Amino acid sequence: MPNIRNQALNDAAVARRDEFYTQMTDIEREVYYYWPSFRGKTVLCNCDDPRVSNFFKYFTGRFEQLGLKRVIATCFKNQNPDIFSMNKCERAVYQIYDGDKNGNRRVDAEEIEVKPLKGDGSFDSDECKKLLQEADIVVTNPPFSLFREFVNLLFEYDKKFLIIGNQNAITYKDVFPLIKENKMWLGCSIHSGDRKFNVPDSYPLNAAGCGIDEDGRKFIRVKGVRWFTNLDYRERHEELPLVKKYNPVDYPKYDNYDAINVNRTSDIPCDYYGVMGVPITFMDKFCPEQFEIVGIDRYVKDNPRYGHRFTINGKETYARLLIRRKQ
Repeated sequence: MPNIRNQALNDAAVARRDEFYTQMTDIEREVYYYWPSFRGKTVLCNCDDPRVSNFFKYFTGRFEQLGLKRVIATCFKNQNPDIFSMNKCERAVYQIYDGDKNGNRRVDAEEIEVKPLKGDGSFDSDECKKLLQEADIVVTNPPFSLFREFVNLLFEYDKKFLIIGNQNAITYKDVFPLIKENKMWLGCSIHSGDRKFNVPDSYPLNAAGCGIDEDGRKFIRVKGVRWFTNLDYRERHEELPLVKKYNPVDYPKYDNYDAINVNRTSDIPCDYYGVMGVPITFMDKFCPEQFEIVGIDRYVKDNPRYGHRFTINGKETYARLLIRRKQ
C-alpha cells in the first residue's frame, strides 16, 4: 500500500487484524433488497481475495439472474499474506467474470479471467482506482480500521456502494456529515446482534464467540456490524410507529443544550417536535420523510463543550444523534 497508509495497515494487521471474510448468508440477505439496482451494472469487490471471496462467488453465481454486465474482484497482497489473504500467493491479482460463455449455467474456471497486478492490490492504488472507474457499484467488506479512507474514495469517484462497517462509524467526524446529508444510510438486513466472519489461520481465537466451523475454518463473532449504502430500498421509507407521550420526567433536557434525551428509539415521543438526542442505533429505523437529522452531540456547532458528549446532571451520556420530527 502507499507509504501514507503503512502505519495504519500495520496497526490493522498487528493490533486489530480486522480483515474478516463475510458469510454468504449475510450477503444473500442484504443484496436481495437491491436486485433491480444491479441490472446492467459492473460490480467491483475491491477488498476481496477473488479466489476465496463470498462476494465474488455470490455475484458470479447470480450473474444472469441479476442481469449483471461484469464482476471484478481484487485483494491486497501483503508481505505477510496469511493476515490479509487466506491464500498465500506470489503477487496480487484481479479476476474478471463476464458471464456464462458455454451455456452450461455454471461458473467455470476457464470463464474467469485472471490478471496480475503490478502493485500490491491496495484499494487506493492507481491501478485499482482505474478498476474503480470501470465499476458502477462497489460491494465489499473493507478493513474496519480503514473505513474512513475507503468511504472517502467511493465519494471521490461518485460510486454507488454496499459495504460492511462498524455502527460506530456513524459517529466519525468525516463520515457523519454524509449520514446527515442523506448521502449514505444503513442497509436493511442487519439491525442488531453480532455477525460471524471467517478469519485467517493466524488469527488467535481468544475471545468469546470464536471457534472453528464445520469446514475447519476459524471464525469470530463481531458486535455492532452494519451495512452502509447509498442504494435506496423501500423499507427505509417506512415510518417508525410512535406511541409514547412526552413528559419532562422521562425526557430530561441536557445541561447545556436545548434538547431532550431519549434513551431508546422505541421511546421517541409522538407529540414532541423539538430537538431530541437519540442513540446511534436510531439509524436502523431512520425514515427521511419522518425525521430530520440535526447533528451529533460532540460536533454540533452550538455545543458549548464542542468535542464532548452532552451531560445530564453533570454526567456524560452515551453518543447521541440529534433529530427532529418533520411536521
